[in-house]
Amino acid sequence: MPRVAVLLAAGAGTRFAGPEHKLLALIGGQPVWQLALEHAKDAGFDHVIVVTGALHLPLPPGVIERRNPVWAQGQATSLAAGVEAARALGATTVTVGLADQPFIPSSAWRAVTDAPPDCPIVIASYDGEVGPNPVRLHESVWPLLPTTGDEGARSLILNHPEWVFRVACLGSVADIDTLEDLGRWKSC
Repeated sequence: MPRVAVLLAAGAGTRFAGPEHKLLALIGGQPVWQLALEHAKDAGFDHVIVVTGALHLPLPPGVIERRNPVWAQGQATSLAAGVEAARALGATTVTVGLADQPFIPSSAWRAVTDAPPDCPIVIASYDGEVGPNPVRLHESVWPLLPTTGDEGARSLILNHPEWVFRVACLGSVADIDTLEDLGRWKSC
């Protein structure tokens, strides 16, 4: 079975009051989305899919773009687009992350993906705190994912803790949602 990563990068980033979209903001000279994508690519997946929508991203060769024409209807639609693209590639699991979380290293992507195969949902934890991203979803839970709204697998994780396997990871699940978030990381 192919190992597939999906990076969600379709939202409008409305809480970010900067001069450009939050995914285009620079950290260490690189756009936020590009840092997140590099970590996913470096994790050794057979395929990396980036779900886009509000913003066009100049993706590098070998990365699959999946445009979500209904991205404004919420993150659930982008997750569904990514899962469908993974299914079309023959995947039975998919590891999902967010493009506004540039501090999740490739080791976390690998650790979540390489967790025991019989776990329906695998989530990352950082310093004992649930991330949960990246999150690995087995095809058995795909039909149960929400189809509308701004929620990905959160409700499944909360409502079915018996399905969830946690993996301790290095890195940070911090995301860049506001100018203040960006300022904190630029000052480090």
